[in-house]
Order: sequence, then structure tokens, then C-alpha cells
Amino acid sequence: MGDNFLSGIKKRSNVLLILLLVFGFGSIFCRLFYLHIIQGQALSERAIDQQLSDTTVSAKRGSIYDRNGNTLASSASVWKVILAPVYFEDDKQREYVSKELAEILGMDYNEILQLANKHDSYYQTVKRRIESDERDKILDFVKELSKKYQRLSSVIVLEEDYKRYYPYNDFAASVIGFTGSDGQGLSGIEYQYDSYLTGVPGRIVTENDSWGTMMPFEYQQKEDAQDGNSLVLTLDETIQHFLEKNLKQGIIDYKVAEGAVAVCMDVKTGEVLGMAVENSYDLNEPYEIADESARKEVEKLTGSKKEERTNELLAKQWRNKAISDSYYPGSVFKIITAAAALEEHAADLDSTYFCSGSLVPYEGVQEIRCHNTAGHGSQTFAEALCNSCNPAFMMIGKSLGAEKYWEYFQSFGFNSRTGVDLPGEATGLFFQHDGEPEGSMWPTDLAIGSFGQGITVTPIEMVTAVSTVANGGYAVKPYIVKQILDSRGNVVETAEPVIKRQVISKETAATMSQILEKNATEGTAKNGYVAGYRIAGKTGTSEKIGQSRKPGQEDYIASYCGFAPADDPQIAVLVYFDTPTGEAYYGSQVAAPVFANIMSQICPYLGIEAQYTEDEMKYVDTVAGTYINLGIDDAVAQAREDGFEPFICGNGDTVLAQVPQAGSEIPRGGRVMLYTTNDSTKETVRVPDLVGYTVEQVNEIAAEYNINVSFSGSVDLDSVYSYAQSISPDEKVSPGTVVTVYFGNNDVDDTVM
Repeated sequence: MGDNFLSGIKKRSNVLLILLLVFGFGSIFCRLFYLHIIQGQALSERAIDQQLSDTTVSAKRGSIYDRNGNTLASSASVWKVILAPVYFEDDKQREYVSKELAEILGMDYNEILQLANKHDSYYQTVKRRIESDERDKILDFVKELSKKYQRLSSVIVLEEDYKRYYPYNDFAASVIGFTGSDGQGLSGIEYQYDSYLTGVPGRIVTENDSWGTMMPFEYQQKEDAQDGNSLVLTLDETIQHFLEKNLKQGIIDYKVAEGAVAVCMDVKTGEVLGMAVENSYDLNEPYEIADESARKEVEKLTGSKKEERTNELLAKQWRNKAISDSYYPGSVFKIITAAAALEEHAADLDSTYFCSGSLVPYEGVQEIRCHNTAGHGSQTFAEALCNSCNPAFMMIGKSLGAEKYWEYFQSFGFNSRTGVDLPGEATGLFFQHDGEPEGSMWPTDLAIGSFGQGITVTPIEMVTAVSTVANGGYAVKPYIVKQILDSRGNVVETAEPVIKRQVISKETAATMSQILEKNATEGTAKNGYVAGYRIAGKTGTSEKIGQSRKPGQEDYIASYCGFAPADDPQIAVLVYFDTPTGEAYYGSQVAAPVFANIMSQICPYLGIEAQYTEDEMKYVDTVAGTYINLGIDDAVAQAREDGFEPFICGNGDTVLAQVPQAGSEIPRGGRVMLYTTNDSTKETVRVPDLVGYTVEQVNEIAAEYNINVSFSGSVDLDSVYSYAQSISPDEKVSPGTVVTVYFGNNDVDDTVM
């Protein structure tokens, strides 16, 4: 019995042991199967993550160039300061290094010490994007540190990083845009083409030890970053400079409250050669309010009000008015109405219109006046445009009809985005009435719409539409980026001109060009004329209905849009001033002279040949030669041969200095002062007031004060007067100094209401 009992116990023990082994190994097998097969991939990735640290290496952002290769935006090398606290042996070393770094980097000592106290770390970022002067100081400190504490030779590491620079500060700011703290594009081209410019970041992979601490830098593996593509813009740096310089001066001269816009476009391709928006801001300091008065206003605020106002002002200064703001185009829009009427044979050059000074366009409607309240009388189609006659254009609009007006409004590109490659493009607004489909016009809509009131457009829409008239009738798509280059400078993509449709015939376009050229020489656009160049243009003055700064106050948009040369148009320019607050506010008084100044610089720059009339030749500027170091007789002979009148100052035998300087432009017959002694160069004369006179009177005054005059604008002796001068009255200058005097017709106005 005892043997049987023991035998049974043994058998049961063996069975139990087998069961335990089966279940035990089965559980282990199941667990291993679960870990290796089911969760194997996830656990493997987790293990790698624990064993490796992955640090991103910044890619160099691509540059932005103008069409001639001038750099408008670039990324220069800066450095990231990395601290490896694992190398510190004691608190004394941590405190010493933290103190020195704080002094070099201008940082808080305790902030750096907190990083230094992370004992097991090989990688703590102290500061990003330090400049070369700080880098040099850190390198000197590292050398000193290595001599003092050999173990600390690797405690500070500099990694290359990049920072965006804009060499011209506020130049073309609204077009170029800026980047954020992480290098991402936030506005303008920087935003629109961010994916091209950004590049591909690199990586630094570092092994961790069994405790999770990063291993020293010799255990790193580096994957290089791929630099971003660069962009070549259609903008021309010189043309952009002409636009910005003249807009800034116009804002000052006419006390413009809400900024200004100028756009220059190649009428045949749609390339935007210049797009200026003033007042502007510094791209290197985009979060600083550029307007001084606005900045002082914000400084007086506190709390949430200050934050709200700051954000409002920043959004306003970043806004590209050329594409994001809509406005009543005023009389410039008469170009569109006239072109549509000619194309549809609703009018021709023999059509006549009688203006009594006002017109009741439809029964029961209040009369709408002409800017010439005495009336223009009977006038032809061309004369109506040159007179900028509102009653005549109400008649032209009526003959065209609402349906065709709406059709051409769309065909010229209004009411839809042009597609220009910039962010934030808006569209203008057409008449809209409750319960009626878009395009349904009331009779009064057609009346006021015919002369550019009641509908809104954007500046880019307006200059593109006028380019359609200039280029033979083809609607082109405006664009800013001309080419995309890889990091080696190879062209990877080129933008091609896009013709959307033909809007009017070549014959209609040619007729409109002839009328607009006549308007720039004899009509309301006369102040935009440039001597020697065939300018075609139209002025506009529109009331900002419902947008005035104060109740009961009338604010205006003054604009001018034109192209040149009229017989073979190459460029179109729109100039637009938002709310001039000085005595002058008409487009003919404010925008036209600025347009003329811009065109007088762009046309010769582009090599457009000047063709002067006989009267204009008297006032054409010529370049002064070099007369310094010549004997008196030789200098006098050479100056006279160059077409100037020489005056000898001093009793020396050799010319030591001259005014104007060699290379200066002065009119034929102008004075050249030849100084023969050092004492004679100290003589000065007072600049007279030259505003408000005819060309002949200005010449007489200039001769009396012994200065030279360069004439800008129309030089029609019978009807134009000087309205500005380049050097202020009473300023002391050397005899012979050139003062530019600007001429125009101050009696012309073209207000639409």
C-alpha cells in the first residue's frame, strides 16, 4: 500500500510538473510570439528611439533676385550655441561657463545655469542665430576654456544656422514679404513660394548610452540639408527704385493720408517690372510699426488695447494695396467704357455729344454734373474722352447698354482675380441688388458706372486692363516670378506669358491709343506728359463714398494710368494716391505729375528713344563734360562746343572745379561755372521761388539768380505753369547748380461726382 501510495504521488507530481512546464513554456512562447511577431515592429522602433537622438539641421533658404540678378533677399550663415553639460566636473565650472556665456550672448545668467545643470546631457540649445561677432567671442572663450580645463574643450559647440536678410530694408517690401522665427514665409513672395524656397532640412543622429544619455559628438551621423531653390523676379530694381522714390515724394508733397501705389507692367507679357506700395516697412524689422505717428499712438496705450491696436497697424502695413485693396477707379475707367463702345460700334470717331454742364440720365433721377459746370458744348467722341466729360460718357454708356457693359467689365478682367502670383489678391465689386443676379444693372448703375463710379477695382486689375488696350487688345496674366533656380543656379522652371483672351480688336486698340496720346498732350491728362516721349494716359479722381475719415468729410482717390510709347506700347504705369489731404486732390494735380516723373526716368532707362518737338529741343538736358585741369582758353572752348555758356570764377590759369559737375544734366545753353582758385569755390547764391510761373518766366528768374533749370513735364509756353521745384526756395547753393522745375496745368480737373 505504501509503495502504491508513493507511486501515485510521484505520478501526480510528474503530471503536475509536465502541466506546469507546458503552461509555463506555452505562456513564454505566447509572450515571445506577441512581442516578436505582433509588437515586434513597434518595439524595434521604440528601442531605436531610446538609443538614438535625432536633431534637425536647418536648410539654407533660397535667395530672391530681381530680373538683373540683384539680390533682394538672402540667407546668411549664423550659428546655434550648443552646451554639453555632461563634461562639467563640478558646480564651479558650470557657474563660470554660464557667467561668461551670459555676458557674451546678452542672456540671463540663471537661464544658462539651468541648462548647465542638466548633468547627463550632451545637447542643450543656449541661443539660436548668433552673428559672427558673437561667434568669434565664443570661439576665443572656448580656446581659453580648453587651456584652463582640458575636459571642457567640447562643452560648447557651434552649429551653423541661417538668418534671412533683406539688403534694401523696406525696398519692395509688400512684394517680397518676410519670414518668421523658424524661417517660414509669412507674406509676399516669401509666403507664396515658401515650398520652393525652404529646401529639405538635414539630420544629426546621435547614439544614447544605456542610461539614455547622449553619447559624445564623435558618435554622430550627419545627413546634410538640401538648400532651397532661388527665385528670379520680373521686378527691375532700378524701375522699382523710380516708383518708390517718386511715391514717397508725392506722399510728402500732397499730404497723402492712406498711402500710395505704383505698378509698372510690360504690356505684352504681363511681367510686373515694379510694384511699389507706400508707406512701407523694414523687412528686417517687420514687427516694428514703421509709421512714426502710429508708433507714438500705440506707446500711449496699455494692456489688450495696445495689443489690438498694434496687430491692426501691423496688418495694415503688411497689406499689399496693389492687389488687396479695391477702390472706385473714377475717370481712368472711361478708357474701358470708350474701348467697349468702339468695339461694339455703339460709338465712332464721328459721334458727337452735347454737354451743358450736367445731365439727368433718366427721368426721376437727380442730375449728375460735369466737372466743367459751364459745359463743354458739342464734342466728338475723342474730345469727350480728352475733356473727361461725365455727361458724354453717360450717353456713351447708355448707347453701349447694360448687358454689353457687364460683358466687357468681365472680359477686361474685372470682377475676378488676375491670377498674379502673390498672396491676398482681392477682386473689385460690381453692382449688386437684393434678389437680382449679378450683372443686373439699374439705369442709374449704368450712368455712373460709365465714368468709373459705383464699381470698384483693384490697382492690379486696372493696370492689367489698360495694358490690354495698349498691347492690341489681349488680356494677359500678370506675374512676378520669372524663373526658379536650383541651389547650383541652374534654371529648373521658367514662367511663360499667358494670354487669356482677345478682348478688343487691334484696330480698336490702335484708335484708343491715338486718343489717349492726344489726351496726354492736349486733354485732361496733360500733366502726365513727358517731353520727347509719346505718352498715352488718363487721369482719375474718385470720391471714397462711405469711406471718409470723418462724417461729412469728402476724401478722394487720385490716380493716373498710361503707357508708352503710344505708337508701340511697351510699358504701362498706374499711379494711385489714397486720400491726399493738401489743397490739391485731383488726379491731374496729384497723380499726373508723379506719373510724368516716373515715366521720364523709366523711358530712357529702357532705351525708349526720345523724339522732341522743335519747341522741346530748347529745353532738352545735355550732359556736362569734364573741364577740370584744363587751361582757361581750352575749358571755355570745350564748354561752348558742348553747348553751354561758361563763366570764369577767380583769376587763376587752370580750372580747379566746376559746377555743375561732369556728367550732370543741364539744358542746352545752361551755365557752367569754372573755378580757377580755391577761394572762388566758396561763393553761394540763394535759390529763388520758381513755382507758379511759365517756362519763359522761370528762365528769366533763373538767369537773374545765376542757377540752371532742368524742365520736367509739359513745356507748352501758353498754358502750363510750374508747380514744384527740387531745391527749396532760399536754400544756399553754388552758382550754376541745377534746380529741376516741374510744369503742369493746374486748371485741369476730372472729379467724377
